[in-house]
Amino acid sequence: MNGMFYGIGVGPGDPELITLRAAKILNSADIVIAPYSKEGRSSTALAIIESHLGAQTEVFASLFPMTYDEEALASAWAAAQDQIAAFLQQGKTVAFITLGDPMLFSTYIYVYKKIKQLGWPIETVPGIPSFCAAASRAGIPLAEGQEMITIVPATSECNDLDPIFEKADNLILMKVYREKDQIIDRLAKHNLIDNAALISRCGLEGEMIIRDLEEVKGKPVNYLSLIIAKKSPAI
Repeated sequence: MNGMFYGIGVGPGDPELITLRAAKILNSADIVIAPYSKEGRSSTALAIIESHLGAQTEVFASLFPMTYDEEALASAWAAAQDQIAAFLQQGKTVAFITLGDPMLFSTYIYVYKKIKQLGWPIETVPGIPSFCAAASRAGIPLAEGQEMITIVPATSECNDLDPIFEKADNLILMKVYREKDQIIDRLAKHNLIDNAALISRCGLEGEMIIRDLEEVKGKPVNYLSLIIAKKSPAI
């Protein structure tokens, strides 16, 4: 029997926002691979989908460190590839879970490329991206009419963001937890701060929606935080 590899987007946090397709696969999978970022830290994606797992499903944790160290990342990807390939060779159905959508800023993308190179059958199941859920929770339309949306990983150098901020109709700034204060200053510089909100842990315990961004300057925010900013008022 041939193995099958699935990439499952589990959505932003609320278990009820998982797609029917994802729930069906998770309920029947032999193996679920749950990525985590640090020793001693649990997998947020796993907590979201636990109620959807079948009785037969085995869960295996896989470490993907949050680092720019290419050697450490390559080692983590290789270890995950070997683990998944071994299960597939046994004819297992393997589901790799990831927050949001698997094809957007996701650890799954790196694993997907490696498993695809090995020739195994793959199905990627989309999930609700965090910024879509955040916009709904905050009541902020992402785009109207001919407006454009710009999605930016806030891990970029802040100086490089000025041209983007200048031209964008609607900005989605992902992973803002490290450069939050500098980003807020840039939003103010480009007159975007009055129509902006920071959404943290959307759909999870401890969710926060902050509309006065100056309020959070100098304060830590959760890793699962993003900012939505618009040139025109949301409502």
